[in-house]
Amino acid sequence: MRPSGRAPDEMRAIDIQTGFTKHAEGSCLISFGDTRVLVTASVEERVPPFLRGKGEGWVTAEYSMLPRATHTRGSREAARGKQTGRTQEIQRLIGRSLRAVTDMKKLGERQITLDCDVIQADGGTRTAAISGAWIALRLAVNKLMANGAISEDPLTAKVAAISCGIYQGTPVLDLDYVEDSSADADANFVLIEGGNIAEAQATAEGAPYDEEGLLRLLRLARMGCDRIFAAQDAAVK
Repeated sequence: MRPSGRAPDEMRAIDIQTGFTKHAEGSCLISFGDTRVLVTASVEERVPPFLRGKGEGWVTAEYSMLPRATHTRGSREAARGKQTGRTQEIQRLIGRSLRAVTDMKKLGERQITLDCDVIQADGGTRTAAISGAWIALRLAVNKLMANGAISEDPLTAKVAAISCGIYQGTPVLDLDYVEDSSADADANFVLIEGGNIAEAQATAEGAPYDEEGLLRLLRLARMGCDRIFAAQDAAVK
């Protein structure tokens, strides 16, 4: 039995509130159980220097965790003047995941930045951020198309992410903090609607796992992402 009482293939409740902020071109508050992430999409009519004059756009992301998102207060990274390695790793992962489903030429010479702010953490913050970032990006692109700024949809598919792990010898889906902190192995999968894998991170924490263990985690991730794709679709409609 999992600490939460969930079945091995049971996800936490997903809740998505779109249009959560007033000024951003796209925004949502996404919740996986008690993990809550606010995502905003900002459109700027500029691109990084390495893309100037190439007729292509760019999608990037920034990630942060509010000081009291966890059990104890963490200091603001801005106050320390330096991002942690974990923060840099996660925001690069979010950016890569979104660029995997974006046609940069159709986006034109503009940049969309996804800001992912964790307001409450209970495991799976990066996966919730990726899943919510696609929604905010979708809403921002819809606005660009409605305004006539772009004529073709640059988004080629949905992208979503979910955590899986081996907890007390059993592969389980969508780890909360209690499971994640004591799992034998944990993994994060970023999947594209249709079956392709954008990224897979799988680490043995307490005990190594075999090939079948990895495949079982991937199968769970596919089930979880299918549910997220459905939730994303309902949110943007």
